[in-house]
Formats: sequence, structure tokens, C-alpha cells
Amino acid sequence: MKDATPPTDIGALLARTRTIAVVGLSPSPHRTSYGVSQYMKARGFRIVPVNPNTREVFGEKAYPTLREAAKHEKIDLVNVFRQAEDVPPVMDEAIAIGAPALWMQLGIINQAAAAKGRSAGLEVVQDRCIMVEHSRLTRGATPWR
Repeated sequence: MKDATPPTDIGALLARTRTIAVVGLSPSPHRTSYGVSQYMKARGFRIVPVNPNTREVFGEKAYPTLREAAKHEKIDLVNVFRQAEDVPPVMDEAIAIGAPALWMQLGIINQAAAAKGRSAGLEVVQDRCIMVEHSRLTRGATPWR
């Protein structure tokens, strides 16, 4: 089932976003998380890697957990590159740190986690690629940066 987040809401969300914590960001250029995050970084977004298995990505310190990242960074949006069954604990952390939004990448749907996040006041997007949505909304331009 597709998420019902309308594109106008996504545009407003991206316009308010400056710092994106990417849960599951790989340091490998061959991984989707790397390419998508590299695109967003090139468009002026600050990328905060969250991955317990690496020390840094894009020259940015990687944090083992979202909670640890939030001790050092103000996070506007949590972008999740994990399996759908791994989303609930990430959502719990996002709620705990007071993140305003959580984005589940293309193919990632967890309705229970989405409902929990929305009930806690987070904006939640699922089953959409942040890079595709940004590119579509800006037609490759960067009006917010």
C-alpha cells in the first residue's frame, strides 16, 4: 500500500529541512543510501550518517545510533535505509530525540511505525525516494538552498 503523503506536503517538508540523519548510510559508493545521500548533500542538505559499522561518510562523523547523533547535531529529518521490520526502533528513537519528521525510503513501509510517529507529532513519509521527490519538485534546481 502506498503512503498517502501528498507532494505539496513533501515540498513543504523538504523546504523546512536543513539536516538529515541517514540511518543505514553506507560508506560504499555502490549502495543506494550513498548515492541518494550524496545527491542531497550536493543540493545543500547537511547529512549526518547513522551507522554503527562505519566511522565516517562524506567526511562526516558517523554515529552508532540516532540518539547519539542527536547529542551532537540538530536533526530536522530522519531518512531510513533499513528493512521495514527495523523501522519501529528507529521511530522510537526519532520520537525520543524530538525529530520533526521521519522518511522511509522507496520500498520501505511500516504502517504501525508510521501511525506511532504521526500520533507523536512527526511528519512521516513512506515508500518514496527523497532524491526522486526533491528532483521532481525542483526539476533539478535548488530553490531552497
